[in-house]
Amino acid sequence: MHRWGPADASPLLCLHGITSWGGRFRRLAEERLTAFRVLAPDLRGHGRSDWEPPWSLGTHVGDLVDTLGAEHVDRVDVVGHSFGGRLALELAARHPERVGRVVLLDPAVWVPPQIALERAELAREDASYASVEEAIAERLAQGTGTDERLVREELPQHLHLGDDGRWRARFAPTAVVAAYGEMAKSPPLERVGAPTLLVRGRESEVVPEPLQDVVCETMSDCRAVTVAGGHIVMWDAFDETADAILGFLENSRA
Repeated sequence: MHRWGPADASPLLCLHGITSWGGRFRRLAEERLTAFRVLAPDLRGHGRSDWEPPWSLGTHVGDLVDTLGAEHVDRVDVVGHSFGGRLALELAARHPERVGRVVLLDPAVWVPPQIALERAELAREDASYASVEEAIAERLAQGTGTDERLVREELPQHLHLGDDGRWRARFAPTAVVAAYGEMAKSPPLERVGAPTLLVRGRESEVVPEPLQDVVCETMSDCRAVTVAGGHIVMWDAFDETADAILGFLENSRA
C-alpha cells in the first residue's frame, strides 16, 4: 500500500492499471491531492502485492474491500486509471455502500474481445530491457506528450533486475493476460449510481468517443472531459488531469 496525506483527511482510493503499480499516483498525491488521505494499493499480480491467482474482477474487488477494511475506511471516493477504472466501476456496482464518487482516468471500461485477444497475446511476450535508460527511452518514444521528468522519477522504481541481467516491470504477465479476458466482459454501467467523472486522453485509443458517449448515457450521473496526450493522463496531462479531479470532487460534494 502506498499512502500519502494526513491520516485524518478524507480517504481517496487510487487504482492503477495493468502492468503498473500504486506508486504511479505519488506526484498527484503529493502535489495536488494534498487535502486527501490517498491510498494506492499495488493490485494483485502487480508491484509488491501477492501475485497468486485468481485474477478475476471478483477477486480484485474482494481484495479492495479487504483493503478498505484493513485501513478502517467504510466509504471512499475512488480514482481509477485504465484497468483500475474498470475496477472502480465494479466496486461501485457491487458495493455501492462503500463508494462515494468515482473518477475514471482513461478507463478500460470495456475492451472488444478481438482486441483483448491481441493485447493478451502481446502481454505474453517478454518485455525486458538492457538498462533502465532503455526502458525510459522506449516509453518516451511513444510521443504522446509524456512529461520526461515524471517518467524518470517513477518508472525506475517500478523496474527490477532479473537473474538474467535484464530489467522488467514488477508484474506477472499471466495476471495481465487474465485482466484482458476480464475487460472483454460487459461492464455493470446500469448498476453504478455514484457520481462519476470520465477523463479521456485525446490521443488514446482506450476510450473512443462512441464508447465515452455510451458510458455517460447509460450511467445515472456521469460527465466527461477530454485532456491532452495519451493513455497515461497522469503523465501526459498532469495539471489538466489534477484540475479535473479536484474540480469534480469539490463541485459534486454532497
